[in-house]
Amino acid sequence: MKDDIYQHNGVDRDFRFDDKVADVFDDMLTRSVPCYQTVITMITSLLNRELAPGDTVYDLGSSTGNTLAELARNCVVPDLRFIGIDSSEAMISKALHKAEMFSLENRLTFRKGDIIDLEIADGGAIILNYTLQFIRPVLRDRFVKKLYASLRPGGILILSEKIISASPELNRAYIDFYLDFKRRNGYSETEIARKREALENVLIPFSIEENRELLSRAGFKTVETFFQWFNFSSMIAIKSS
Repeated sequence: MKDDIYQHNGVDRDFRFDDKVADVFDDMLTRSVPCYQTVITMITSLLNRELAPGDTVYDLGSSTGNTLAELARNCVVPDLRFIGIDSSEAMISKALHKAEMFSLENRLTFRKGDIIDLEIADGGAIILNYTLQFIRPVLRDRFVKKLYASLRPGGILILSEKIISASPELNRAYIDFYLDFKRRNGYSETEIARKREALENVLIPFSIEENRELLSRAGFKTVETFFQWFNFSSMIAIKSS
């Protein structure tokens, strides 16, 4: 379905991952996240290189299951398990339907839950695609440290986020480029303004440097940016083996 949530309705509350968003989320991703498919392809390459047979891949904030479905179809490492966690019942329902549609029910598991309270162990990879930015900054240090402890030695964390620049001039330019991207994808000025207002108190981005420091404080020794499109970036962090 086409994302027209803010086409006809004003902003009466903060952005939420509710039933309305779940219904249009795939279209929203494609039209709102630059190079979304490219990033998933790059993550696939990283997992194929870094994972071991039998590893478990966790996608936290797995939404409608796009990422895990793509990884399950394209990762060549044998016997990988893919587990998605999301707090939205509507998102989990969409993900389960997608797994069935692609005949991936035996490889994909989706669970409803709050990722802040998640208890996992010996993960081969943890993916946070545009998820950490929705967690209150005061909680992020403890949360990422918990993820570090949940990975096996040599395990990896993938972090994709909207970011801010330390340079006010570049930050303004990056925002303008992003707004142009959304216009090219068919969003009106009204839709852009309304969604931005809805996200203002919900999505709180860090800079690349702040995210790097966050990962380093958690214990990761190897932290690298593997993709950036103006104010969107993806990083890999590797737990020492």
